[in-house]
Amino acid sequence: MIIKIRYGKGNIELDADPSLANWHIIQPKQEEPIKDLDVAFHQSFTAPIGCPSISELIKPTDRLIIVTSDGTRSVPHQVLLKQLIRFLNIPIENIAILIGNGTHRRNTPREIEEMFGYELANSLRILNHDSYNNDQNILVGKTESRGNVYINKHYLKADKRIVLGSIEPHFFAGFSGGAKGIVPAIAGLETIFHLHCAELISNPKSTWCELDANPIHKEILEMVSLCPPDFLINVSLNTEKQITGIFSGHYIEAHKLGCEKVKENSFIKVSKKFPIVITSNSGYPLDQNLYQTVKGISAAAQIVEEGGTIFIASECSDGISNEGNFAKLLQGGVSIDHVLQSILLGQHCIVDQWQVQVLVNILKKANVYLYSTLAPETVEACKMKPILDFQSTILEHIHRLKPTIDIAILPNGPLTVPYIV
Repeated sequence: MIIKIRYGKGNIELDADPSLANWHIIQPKQEEPIKDLDVAFHQSFTAPIGCPSISELIKPTDRLIIVTSDGTRSVPHQVLLKQLIRFLNIPIENIAILIGNGTHRRNTPREIEEMFGYELANSLRILNHDSYNNDQNILVGKTESRGNVYINKHYLKADKRIVLGSIEPHFFAGFSGGAKGIVPAIAGLETIFHLHCAELISNPKSTWCELDANPIHKEILEMVSLCPPDFLINVSLNTEKQITGIFSGHYIEAHKLGCEKVKENSFIKVSKKFPIVITSNSGYPLDQNLYQTVKGISAAAQIVEEGGTIFIASECSDGISNEGNFAKLLQGGVSIDHVLQSILLGQHCIVDQWQVQVLVNILKKANVYLYSTLAPETVEACKMKPILDFQSTILEHIHRLKPTIDIAILPNGPLTVPYIV
């Protein structure tokens, strides 16, 4: 039985020999793509969820800003923008695109062209959000928990605002998309730190597919309520990254309906934990660096036994992460416990500590083996074990654990969130 594990822009083939183990393949319910996108988008824009039609809200004379995700997210930017621009019939000079980078690096001209296509990339005004630039972000208010809310000035100065995104399970915000496309995507650094503090990340309700009781989601909603978008367009995707659902309208109500659909397809019950879990980071674009790979590791950690092993294939073509402190924090501590304590006892939040916090808590529970393009010594410095041959390394572990064992496989990584019933 050959199982294809997502890796980069292709797959790795894993020979799951039934004589060696009981293989449990866990993946999302596959949904057919929408056949006629033109009709579907038109219907969604004219009869949106929880608000007037987009043509009633936005006039051709409005200065419009459209916020969308950066190049590490599976958002069909070209499709969404072409449908939106065609429907609104707004002059190109009245439109600006703001890429919600959060704390990630700026997207390069080449990446922007890949995301938006040559025509849009060379005709639209496209801006990279910079959370580190104090001159770019304006204070709009404060939350009940005393969090200062700084938001990109271009977004605030526009006449009308639209946010685009795709809805996928998220390991501490519950789901991507929705208000998360504004905060932390186009927020200032102080705001992002408040939202990603060690206390909020440690909360057990800050987890996959949880919204109502999720303290991070609640804080995001409070922040965005100070400067809400006028319209939201979110889509759901299948494992081939084809559009299966369109959720347009009010940024909370439309997103909530989308999350319910995505949860139905991706939140998968399993009856027990496993000594070995094999996974991916859902391939390109999410597996471009080690920082994002924590998401795939976290999904697998939901069902791995204490002391068990996670094998993850993630290309990491862009390295560990070209910005922030992810590598510095992971490689700086002499042990996993030392890394975690430096975060929990730190007086101030620093960039990327949240991703490291999630990862080291998993490393305290399970061994993590990584198959990637990273140098073995780099992987080891990041407290994980490098794999040079995916198939043979897994077979070695199976033979070590004989007699016959149960193994879970998540071929599409964090697009599937398994949970114990």
